[in-house]
Formats: sequence, structure tokens, C-alpha cells
Amino acid sequence: MSRIVDRCDPGCREWIAEAIRKVEADANRSADTHLHVFPLPPEWGIDLYLKDESVHPTGSLKHRLARSLFLYGLANGWIREGTTIIEASSGSTAVSEAYFARLLGLPFTAVMPAATSVEKIELIEFYGGRCHLVKDPTTIYAESRRLAAECGGHFMDQFTYAERATDWRGNNNIAESIFGQLRLERFPEPAWIVVGAGTGGTSATIGRYARYQRFQTRVAVVDPEGSAFFGAYADEDPARTAAGSRIEGIGRPRVEPSFLPTVIDRMVQVPDAASVAAMRWTGRVTGRSVGGSTGTNMWGAALLIAEMRARGERGSVVTLICDGAERYAGTYGSDAWLDAQGLDIAPYTAALEDFLKTGALAGL
Repeated sequence: MSRIVDRCDPGCREWIAEAIRKVEADANRSADTHLHVFPLPPEWGIDLYLKDESVHPTGSLKHRLARSLFLYGLANGWIREGTTIIEASSGSTAVSEAYFARLLGLPFTAVMPAATSVEKIELIEFYGGRCHLVKDPTTIYAESRRLAAECGGHFMDQFTYAERATDWRGNNNIAESIFGQLRLERFPEPAWIVVGAGTGGTSATIGRYARYQRFQTRVAVVDPEGSAFFGAYADEDPARTAAGSRIEGIGRPRVEPSFLPTVIDRMVQVPDAASVAAMRWTGRVTGRSVGGSTGTNMWGAALLIAEMRARGERGSVVTLICDGAERYAGTYGSDAWLDAQGLDIAPYTAALEDFLKTGALAGL
């Protein structure tokens, strides 16, 4: 006699189908993000492009990740009607997940370090989320699991699922978008794409896609001081830990499961003062509002371009505008905060200004 266990729930399936439609409809309403040209001297023969992820509905690159994580959770049956969503985040992912949770009528709690900027906390609360702050950033994972178990909710766990929730072969992911937008440029296959690592999901997606499409584009990951990623990559030690990062959104106190070093061609450790200097310098040169992690990206891009110039190479480099400066008015935008942190950005600012004149980034 056959035994049967039937757990089919038509009502639940109907709710999930409608939830997926709403998330997909949000993507359909959103135009692709812009690829801006950074003003380098044309005689250099090098083009720098900034992929502006700050124009997403929730204002950051993490909008893509949050959408993918919700679709992944819905398709897996982990998110159902009434499910409380819990996430461990330094801020921007939580902002975007709060947006999608509200779209689906689900309660949302963000577990974040107490040092997260006030501006991000206010955005999460604006979208109806609740912020659960912890003093020790290394405890956000365990605290998220505890809260999810306590309320019967779902811990999204961006740091584990970021690399697998996104379809790296295409489906309008960020890599496919970049290469499509470069198609008519004079150097359509970039020499380098420069990104930071928070979960590792963006570098994993771009690195995999470049290999899958047989491009020779290399991926450089920039990592702020205090993060575990650079040391782990340099020493090939995935168990490496560190204090954490002052540059929100990138850098971690541990190597996250979604970080794939095998798809990365180079890592660059960037001083925090250089990140803030590059953030402010980029804003002045382009007239665009950019955040701290964008500054980290731009410092890495300038280093690579200086190398290309020294070798007489031509080509293109792409990096990301991750979010806007308005989220960091009280930190990276504040001279008083920089003084309190002991950060002197003047030497790095001078180096960047000289870079635009000479093409060299020397002395640091």
C-alpha cells in the first residue's frame, strides 16, 4: 500500500504567486540604471564609467539584492503570507528589504550595528520596518536567527544567499546590464570592473558572468581597512576575522559565505581616509551625490587607471555608484566626525586632484 503525505496548500500557492507578481512588477516599472562617463582627459585613451545604482527606488545597489532575495525566498516557500522577515544588515539592504516587505504586507525587522547611520535607520522606519540595534556587530547573525526562531519568521541571511539568489547567467543582472550598455562604446569589453564586497554577491555575479560569456574583463574588489576580506584573500585563509569596517555597506568582520575569491582577479585594501576623500572628490568632479563605498570604488579605479597609463594601455574601466551622500551626512560628510575618527583626508584629496592632471596616483 502506497503512503502519501500531501502538503499542497492552494491558498498559500495563490498568495506566493501574487507576491512574485508584485515583486516582478516593481522591477518592470523600474528602468535600468544609468552608466555615466567620468570626465577623464580624452588623450589618455582610457574611459571610466560609473554605473549609477543610487537611482533604484530605494536608492542603492542593494535594491537588486533585496528583490532577488525575496524572489528566492518566495520560490523556495520560505516566505508566506504573514511571515515576519528578519535581516542582518549594515543598513542599505535593510532599507530595500523593508520596501519589499511593505509591498507584500509583511512585518520586517532589521538587526544592525548600533553605529549604523541615523539616516539609514530613518529610511527603514519610513518603509515600516523596525530596527533592532546591537552593540557588537559580530552578533547580528545569531541575534537575527534568535529573533526569527522566536517569532516563527524567516531570516533572509543576505550574507549566505546573495551569490545564489541572483541569476549570474543573465536575466538582466547587473553584469549583463553593464556589458549591454557598453556595446556601442569605443572599448565595449572593459579591462576592469571595480566593486566592493559586503556580501560578496556583486563580485560573484560579475565574475561568473564574465567567465560565462568568455570576456577577458578582470574583476577587482576593493576592501576598506578593518575588513576581513582582503587578509583572507591575500593569505588564502577563509577563517580570517577582523574588527569590521567604518565604510558602511562593504567590508565585514568575517569572510561571508557569499564571497567567492576564485572569481576575483585582484583585491585592493583602501584606507578609510582615501574612501572618504574619493567620495567627496567624485561628488565635486561629477556633480553627483555619492556615498562612502562609492569612494572606495573610485580610489580603486584611479589606482588601476594609473597603472594602465604607466604601461601605455588603452581601454575602459567600470565601477559603481552604490548610493548617495545623503545617507552619510552625519558621518563621511561631517568634518567633525572625521576629526573624531582621526581621519585626515587631505593627502588623499591632493593625490586625486593630481591624478586628474597627470594620470598618476603617486606618493601614497
